[in-house]
Amino acid sequence: MEVASRAELVRDALDRVGVDLLVVTKPANVRWLTGFTGSNGQLVVTADELIAITDGRYREQIAAELDASGVTATVEVTTTEVGDILARAAPSGARLGLESQHVTWKQHDQFAAWLPGRELVAVDSLLEELRKTKDPGERSRLERAAAMADGALSRAVGELGNRPTERDIAQQLDATMIELGADEPSYDTIVASGPNAALPHAHPTRRVIEGDDLVIIDVGARLDGYGSDMTRTFVAGGDPSGEQQRLYDAVIEAQAAGVEAVADGVEERHIDDVCRSVLGDHGLLDAFIHGTGHGIGLEIHEEPILSPRSTGILRTGLVVTVEPGVYLSERGGVRIEDSVVVTDDGCEPITHSPKRVVP
Repeated sequence: MEVASRAELVRDALDRVGVDLLVVTKPANVRWLTGFTGSNGQLVVTADELIAITDGRYREQIAAELDASGVTATVEVTTTEVGDILARAAPSGARLGLESQHVTWKQHDQFAAWLPGRELVAVDSLLEELRKTKDPGERSRLERAAAMADGALSRAVGELGNRPTERDIAQQLDATMIELGADEPSYDTIVASGPNAALPHAHPTRRVIEGDDLVIIDVGARLDGYGSDMTRTFVAGGDPSGEQQRLYDAVIEAQAAGVEAVADGVEERHIDDVCRSVLGDHGLLDAFIHGTGHGIGLEIHEEPILSPRSTGILRTGLVVTVEPGVYLSERGGVRIEDSVVVTDDGCEPITHSPKRVVP
């Protein structure tokens, strides 16, 4: 990945957002800029310097990870002198940017106490905007992670008809992804059966999966920090009722239409509109109770968001999910999700598990 060049992208944006330097505190943003994976780290981006601040636990780790990423930075290891370091980096009268979405009121007051004579400026989503477009190294990691989730799901679906519990299947998926090379699941794996499938973010329980259950499986793998995301829905016993098939066919149609609509230059909300239109034609609009998709990367939910409130434009290189679903209380639900890379004239899926209601 081209990590070393990313700080220059931030520097190019400093004037545009009205600051002389930026303090980066969100762990995912620190990692994106430096490759540092520790739990305690701040980064100061100035016009000509990168200052990485952490504590003694990470003295050797930060040096090794910066070197591996090819990033040149001044490393400050301290737990008590953060204010002094910032004061040296920000001369009196400087405009110092803080990540507005990630700095608490209390932290803002601490920065103000450390830095009298400097103006603190709220900077909104600068790093998140830069992180939207994935470079080839990032896409490669997402594709490899997605392949691991595909492989894990292909092994697990054969067990659905044997009356396992939701937790049994989730644990099998997690173990198989790691066996296939993943660092970890990219989120808490969802296996939701029967009435639990009416809950979009259900947690696996000890409920036994019965043959006539709709089963939603939402699974992703993480590799080098980058997490995939995919959902498939099955009827455990392989013999869907007429109503189950109707729901499944409607969601499949909506998801296919959403994927077909993805391309460079398309409004983000248009993807959501397309999926809702199809489900509305099937009388299921009220059963679609979440947004259609989101970006993936170092975070499993990141910009852009594909929802009725979206205002942005898709562009080549973004990686987004398309995941319409319908949820009926006490009866279950259906969700189908793929992750796709936006291209100039469409998109390319990175999740490839078959879409079929029969396991």
